[in-house]
Amino acid sequence: MAKEYQIAVIPGDGIGPEVVGEGLKVVKAASEKTGFRYRTIYYDFGGERYLKTGETLPDSALEELKAMDAIYLGAVGHPQVKTGILEQGILLKLRFGLDQYINLRPVKLYPGVWTPLKDKGPEDIDFVVVRENTEGLYVGAGGFFKKGTRDEVAVQEMINTRKGVERCIRYAFEYARKRNKKRRVTLCDKANVLIFAHDLWRRTFEEVGEEYPDMEKDCALVDATCMWMVKNPEWFDVIVTCNMFGDIITDLGAVIQGGMGVAAGANINPQGVSMFEPIHGSAPKYTGKNVINPLAAIFAAGMMLEHLGEEKGAKLVDEAVTRLLSSGQIKDLSTKSGLKTDEIGDMVVRNMGLV
Repeated sequence: MAKEYQIAVIPGDGIGPEVVGEGLKVVKAASEKTGFRYRTIYYDFGGERYLKTGETLPDSALEELKAMDAIYLGAVGHPQVKTGILEQGILLKLRFGLDQYINLRPVKLYPGVWTPLKDKGPEDIDFVVVRENTEGLYVGAGGFFKKGTRDEVAVQEMINTRKGVERCIRYAFEYARKRNKKRRVTLCDKANVLIFAHDLWRRTFEEVGEEYPDMEKDCALVDATCMWMVKNPEWFDVIVTCNMFGDIITDLGAVIQGGMGVAAGANINPQGVSMFEPIHGSAPKYTGKNVINPLAAIFAAGMMLEHLGEEKGAKLVDEAVTRLLSSGQIKDLSTKSGLKTDEIGDMVVRNMGLV
C-alpha cells in the first residue's frame, strides 16, 4: 500500500486559515489526479491560543511534530500580541527545534505577473535564495547592560559555526546541480567588514566549491547583490547567504517577482521534518474578508509536494498556476483584483483539470 503522508497544518493568525484552506484545496486536487495519500493534523498555535492560555508552542507539540512528514503553516502575528512573542515562540522555535537549517526561497516571475523592473520578464527573473536558517544574529546571543538608563548597552552576537555554514553551502551546490539551469552558485556576504564571521563563509565556500568543479562560483557583497538583483537579476541562479542577509534580500526578491502575493518559502531539514509557508504576514485587517490572493500559500503547497517526492503533483500545481496567470484572468495580485480568495483557489483547481 502506498505511503500516507502525515501533514501538520498550522493555519495560524489573521488570513492564515483562509489561504491555507485554498492551499489544501489544491493539494486535495493534486492527490486525486496523481494518487498519493495524505492525512492532515491541525494545530491551533497562534495569537488566539496565546491570549487564552499564555502558551505559544509547547515542547510536547514540538516532539509530536518531529514525527510528521511535513508542516504547512499559514501566518503568525496577532495585533493584540506584542511583536516578537509569537515569532520567537512559534516560528523560531520550530526552525531551531526541528533543525530546519535551510530557508529556501524561489524568486520566479511568472508570465502575466507585473514586475517593477523595467525591461525584465520571466526569462530574466528565475533564481533561488538558500538562506542559513538556524544561526547568525537570530540565535539571540547577547544582552543588555544598564538597560533603561542613558548608559545602556545592547549587544547581539552573530554566531556562525563551521558545521552550520558548510551544510548550508553544500545544500546550495547540490540544489544548483539538481536545478540544472545556469549551474552557478553566488555567495552573498559582507566579508570586507564582517572580517571574522564572513571570512569563515568565504573560506568554506571556496573549500566546498572545489568539490563541485562542474559549477560556476562567484562572491558578491550584500549591497552589490541588492543592486544586481534589481539591475541584472538574470545573472543569478542560486544565491547562498547568512540568516540576516537572506531575510533581507528575499523580501527584495518578493518585490521583483510581483509581490508577497506569489512569494512562498520552505524551512528545510533534509534529514527531518520541513515546514512550508507563504512569506506574507497575517494581514489582520483583512481577516475573514475573503479578499486575499492565496497563490503564495498555493505555491508553498506545491513546494511541499515536491519535497515529499510527489513531483507529478508539484508540477501539476505549478503548471496550473502558470496557465492561470498567463491567461490574464487575474489582473492584480493584491486585494484590488476583484476576486475572492476561494475563487482564486477554485480557478487553480479548474486549471489542474485541464492537464
